[in-house]
Amino acid sequence: MKTYPIHTMSINEAKEMQFRLVDCIHQVIPGGEFLQLGDLGVTRAMGAPTTTRKVEAVLAKFFNAEAAMLVRGSGTGAIRNVMNVSNQPMGAIVLHDAPIYPTTEVIVDSMGLQPVWVDFNDESDPRWANCVKAPFALVQHSRQGIEDSYELETVIAKIKAVNPAIEILVDDNYTAMKAPKIGAQLGADGSAFSLFKLLGPEGVGCIVGTASIIEKVRKINYSGGSQVQGYEAMEALRAMVYTPVALAIQAEQGTEIVERLKNQEVDGVKNAFIANAQSRVILVEFEEPIAKQVLLEAEKLGAAPYPIGAESKYEIAAMFYRVSGTFLAVNPDFESTMIRINPMRAGADTVVRVLKEAMEAAKN
Repeated sequence: MKTYPIHTMSINEAKEMQFRLVDCIHQVIPGGEFLQLGDLGVTRAMGAPTTTRKVEAVLAKFFNAEAAMLVRGSGTGAIRNVMNVSNQPMGAIVLHDAPIYPTTEVIVDSMGLQPVWVDFNDESDPRWANCVKAPFALVQHSRQGIEDSYELETVIAKIKAVNPAIEILVDDNYTAMKAPKIGAQLGADGSAFSLFKLLGPEGVGCIVGTASIIEKVRKINYSGGSQVQGYEAMEALRAMVYTPVALAIQAEQGTEIVERLKNQEVDGVKNAFIANAQSRVILVEFEEPIAKQVLLEAEKLGAAPYPIGAESKYEIAAMFYRVSGTFLAVNPDFESTMIRINPMRAGADTVVRVLKEAMEAAKN
């Protein structure tokens, strides 16, 4: 088995991203205002909290987009909003021929959308020509299948070459502020992602992209209850400042863990891979079908047994968890032979120690 993880930033690249975000803050928000928590309510001038609009202006500048908007419902809410304004019920939608992320599948089914399947891994797939039949495409930046290898920028360009009028939304959950660029910076019309996955508050999603998409989304979220309040926007922005470096350290430790496992530091490990499943994690394959027992023992040793927001502000301990549902759909046997590990804020020494002790206990 071979995996093709998304390229992530080095620590030095992540530092530069942090500095660039802070520079955008300098350019948009006066220093005294940044020291405030933010306002509330639907203001007469903007129809939203003034602070929220300023944070959105920072994010638009940071992601080199025409506009940005914070929405309710985390990443799923951001995706749903764009799909609601960019496609019609029963309309066609271009999708990668692979298991759809479950929360996204709910949106596709509830709108009655008709998939136009294309294998994004295969540039010679004749179904690329069918993109001309659809007004909308959804591309997941992270991997849907364990052997997905497509390059996001190439997929966007290929779809646009067939159908220049199509609107492309990139699901950038699990990749924003890890990869050097998101879909909206690579030619897509929009990107959607969760700020809860970027150390921010619960329930807040972000859309960045063309002004036309953002304005349409604003029109269906005009009520006070739909608005992201100023204090939430500020909390999200403050958290984002620290996110790139934290995620780069996490990626660095993940690479070290895989190297150590491949060097047979832990008996009974058949193989180890870095994969985006959905977040960037370590997949550990065992020589024996002990995955479920290892997960039980790892929790006793302090490992988190399940995700909260997949890299949220609450997730500190390394997570030992089953492989993702989309990967299990490809091969159900992974449930007994493979686990995924996300180091979160833990170092490689801790993760290797917990894995070794959990495996020993599981075998006994």
